[in-house]
Amino acid sequence: MQHSELGESGVEVSEVGFGAWTVGTDWWGDRSEDDAIEMLQYAVEQGITYFDTGDVYGHGHSEELVGQALAEVRDEVTIATKVGYDFYNNPQAGHGELPKEMNPEYLREAVEKSLDRLEMDSVDVLQLHNADVDEITPDVLELLDELEEEGKIDATGLALGPSIGWLAEGDLAIEEEFDSVQLVWNVLEQEVGNHFLETIERTGSSTSLIPRVPHSSGILNEQVTPETELEEGDHRGFRPDEWYETGWEKLEQLRFLERDGERTMGQASIAWLLSHDPVATVTPTFRTKADIDEWAAASDVPKLSDEEMDRVADLYANDFGIDRDDGMDALRSSVDGEDIESAGLDKLAAD
Repeated sequence: MQHSELGESGVEVSEVGFGAWTVGTDWWGDRSEDDAIEMLQYAVEQGITYFDTGDVYGHGHSEELVGQALAEVRDEVTIATKVGYDFYNNPQAGHGELPKEMNPEYLREAVEKSLDRLEMDSVDVLQLHNADVDEITPDVLELLDELEEEGKIDATGLALGPSIGWLAEGDLAIEEEFDSVQLVWNVLEQEVGNHFLETIERTGSSTSLIPRVPHSSGILNEQVTPETELEEGDHRGFRPDEWYETGWEKLEQLRFLERDGERTMGQASIAWLLSHDPVATVTPTFRTKADIDEWAAASDVPKLSDEEMDRVADLYANDFGIDRDDGMDALRSSVDGEDIESAGLDKLAAD
């Protein structure tokens, strides 16, 4: 496993991280607490040292499990959490988005509650969870500085969503030199990632990027095939049928990224992201130990060649030669789509 630094924070992360949104919730299938803890500890054994959770996942339950599972290796791992959704005063309705609260007083209290659940005095990375651009105020930025000065956090980040088109927020975080920006980004969904690469180059910012959903909800790791029937409640079921139908066609055109015995498609999808210098870590959605075995090794598989990278870029630029709707157009962004339209983007996807 290779490691990188988040921004200029001094915080080190494994190139493959563990998105702990899969523990403490049932959005990716049911699992017992013992199973969740075993998964987290197994990930450490396979070289993963970056664990990304959030206070809203299971309404604090994911943080509790992460804290319990990693207590004995706390000094060996990097733990990130997120705050900003007010689940304390609002009931969860299915997979719907909860109201957010981004004022400094609420955020400070939320951080303290997260630390209590994690049973930690400090957290390595604190991310604002889906903050709108007008919510990232000078007072909020001052609070983040205060928390860092107090030793409660070591690095700051912004986790973008629930749609991946929040360009204005990511641009602001990069310009303010947040240590990290988390986003949905993969071979099939490149627009926003490419945009932030340009922003980083233009500004000279040290901000690191943290892609999630590297397998595009199961297409690129072939866990969702034409024969797959997603169970009720499976979070991947939000995507329309057209998305998967066009995705399977695109997958076949990406087979050249596989190398028999050296690199699987699931590993290549992560390796493609790691080929971009600002990417510090990639957080796939682990559902089983077999997933961990395969994808944790993506940090060490043969790197993609310039020729392979160029070929992927050409395919994407021509929409893989597929001339029909993928069903994912015109999802919202934080400024009513104006940032998307001005950037010339038209295809967005939820995470």
